[in-house]
Amino acid sequence: MAYQFDFIPVVQNADLLLRGALFTLELTAIGTLLGVSVGIVGAIVRAWKIQPFSALFGVYVELIRNTPFLVQLFFIFFGLPSLGLKISEWQAAVLAMVINLGAYSTEIIRAGVQAIPRGQLEASAALAMTRFETFRHVVLVPALGKVWPALSSQIIIVMLGSAVCSQIATEELSFAANFIQSRNFRAFETYIITTLIYLAMALLIRQLLAWIGRRYIARNH
Repeated sequence: MAYQFDFIPVVQNADLLLRGALFTLELTAIGTLLGVSVGIVGAIVRAWKIQPFSALFGVYVELIRNTPFLVQLFFIFFGLPSLGLKISEWQAAVLAMVINLGAYSTEIIRAGVQAIPRGQLEASAALAMTRFETFRHVVLVPALGKVWPALSSQIIIVMLGSAVCSQIATEELSFAANFIQSRNFRAFETYIITTLIYLAMALLIRQLLAWIGRRYIARNH
């Protein structure tokens, strides 16, 4: 018997999918802002070999980059409460995304920092630029300009990886899809629509990051 497609039960729960998608975007926005901030600090510390923090960031980067995101999430959500630190599903999801993106963005941004010619730093000193001015205009912005495409791709990867946060009942998009499918048993229809929503969000974020790169980074690079 041929499979009979029926998207109506899924469309009837469009409000759940919308809330889940918005929650995913919220997680991504907060995770990106904090994760990239951690990455900037880590990149400077590792590129300039500021001890003992350089060694600590090195261990952190290797630990996160060589373990699954799901294990990191479980460690935060199930492991930390055993140490007396109780956090909600939302807090655990955000913390896991920040820690994960922070490690990857540290190495991505470090590559950009190390690509800055030392002559530019010497020129900024000759121009009597302050340390902050040197860091902002000579180091940070040019470094971000060199690695922005790679950093943008990593942000999208983290957004897509947030789907596993449904495993701790974080009410993001995949959680909503699982809930809808469990009630209407239209798995194919539910997940094909969910796939399209993830695709739309990824394209939206990519375009937004490209605009930010052109507007605030490339023009100052």
